[in-house]
Amino acid sequence: MNEKPTSITAAQELIRSAKGPILVRGGGSKPALSDPQNGTTAVAMGGLRGILAYEPAEYTFTALAGTAVAEVVAVLAENGQYLPFDPLLVAAGATLGGTVAANTAGSGRFRYGGVRDFILGIAFVDGRGQLVRSGGKVVKNAAGFDLPKFFVGSLGRYGLLVELTFKVFPRPQTYQTLQVAYPDLAAALQATFRLAQTSLEMDAVDLLPGEGGCTLLLRLGGLAAVLPERVARLSQFLQAETAATETAVLTEEADNRLWQEANSLSWAPPGAAVVKIPLAPKQAPALDEQLDSWRRRYSCAANVAWVAAPTMAAPTMAAPTMAAPDTAFLHQTLCGLGLAGLQLSGPAGDPILGHPILGQRRGLALAQRVKQALDPDAVFGTAV
Repeated sequence: MNEKPTSITAAQELIRSAKGPILVRGGGSKPALSDPQNGTTAVAMGGLRGILAYEPAEYTFTALAGTAVAEVVAVLAENGQYLPFDPLLVAAGATLGGTVAANTAGSGRFRYGGVRDFILGIAFVDGRGQLVRSGGKVVKNAAGFDLPKFFVGSLGRYGLLVELTFKVFPRPQTYQTLQVAYPDLAAALQATFRLAQTSLEMDAVDLLPGEGGCTLLLRLGGLAAVLPERVARLSQFLQAETAATETAVLTEEADNRLWQEANSLSWAPPGAAVVKIPLAPKQAPALDEQLDSWRRRYSCAANVAWVAAPTMAAPTMAAPTMAAPDTAFLHQTLCGLGLAGLQLSGPAGDPILGHPILGQRRGLALAQRVKQALDPDAVFGTAV
């Protein structure tokens, strides 16, 4: 069954009358998280959209949760502003609520931080149908338990987000990307460690392993008059201090195309299941060794891995079933390495792959207490 509330009041009534578990669906850009299972009521948020308030001089805006991120991006751009955490799947219809619930920040979070660093306030409907507000609409606000940040990455477990307030930043005048070739992932990682010891500022640091080596992508933003000199200085440093074998500079259309591909996840093969895996950079080589034939990339200087689990062998006449992504192998691999991942695309099911990380186990008791307080009847599912 599908429901589409067109007002916050309608959303409250829907939750109060819910007969089974609720699955909140934004723009459908992350099907592994938003496709309902049997017996689940899907709540489509497309009827709750629109920017409610925007103060360019204050660098804040408030919008309904079903608002497409693309709409926000366009309005901010008119005033030379942007969301520095680089929300993913913008062109695919990602919404503000879905971006917060799935915590889908992109490569641009490297310099300024992720979704948690820019969300200021929320309004949500809890499991009893009550409207709850938390946080504020100004940057300087520190009263009470920080529920806005708690809802980031919550996957809709605690309530139905209906309204969100963010802070924004001035957008850099232009960008350039330094593309640096290395013999392997280990050498590229060593370069990121070396860069971390300098005062050089980069907006994004991604690593792309491939056959015969690894490409390090370093994006810089700033004033058009001085950016080329900054990029040249960075290139000289890497050639002198690291195992770089070749460098190239991407500007304008080439730069934009490269990072749009990262944002849209279009680098993944058709039919693949894309999985986000938080990790420490030192864990990247072990993971990469297991997945050396898969498409993957490492963002935020290898603090996040993005892996595309390919489809298994195509079905045959003897076994005419649909081919599915090989998430079972990835699940086993992550368990063996003590890692966990969140599946964004591919068939719906349990989106958590691998082993619960230590931080999740430590926070489990708190999460369960919040779940009991906000959703005692498990209207939004039982997983915590």
